[in-house]
Amino acid sequence: KAQRLLTHRRPQKSFFETLIRGLIILCVAIAVVLSSISCDGRWLFARGQLFGLWHFCTVSNSSVLKCVTDLSLANVEGLSVGVIPIRSMVSFAVVVAIFGLELLMVSQVCEDANARRKWSLGSVLILVSFLLSATGVLSFSILVKDHLTFTGFTLTYWCEFIAAFLFFLNGISGLHINSLTHPRN
Repeated sequence: KAQRLLTHRRPQKSFFETLIRGLIILCVAIAVVLSSISCDGRWLFARGQLFGLWHFCTVSNSSVLKCVTDLSLANVEGLSVGVIPIRSMVSFAVVVAIFGLELLMVSQVCEDANARRKWSLGSVLILVSFLLSATGVLSFSILVKDHLTFTGFTLTYWCEFIAAFLFFLNGISGLHINSLTHPRN
């Protein structure tokens, strides 16, 4: 009878594995916050103009910021049409990352038979968030390529860039830690 109880007992996670999984969840949460902050921001400052996903602003000589939502006034070819899919990708990346984060947390809290599968699916969703946000960042850079300067990128752009980087690292790390701790049969 004691042998049967020992064979059905689930192995305990090591402290190191729990710590790593907790850090991955924390970093994904930070990336979600960074990405959601940057969705509404202005991403590039060049030649007295602020280019964003939702607004275009000009700075006059008296340092007054004049913003409009009509991006065709920016005189950048394709900007008013090009930011529509970029907005969608970046916003959808946040939503997908939230679902991925939820699956990661649930897999850690509820140690059921599907915990490993939930962790893997959450990690894959985080990688999908990386693809969406990285595509948005790259597409925006291509769209305003004539105005690009390295110092012209604003803090909100760098937030999205770092969020995309964190999504990638955490998605890959999540899949890797899962494969190390639960080798396939």
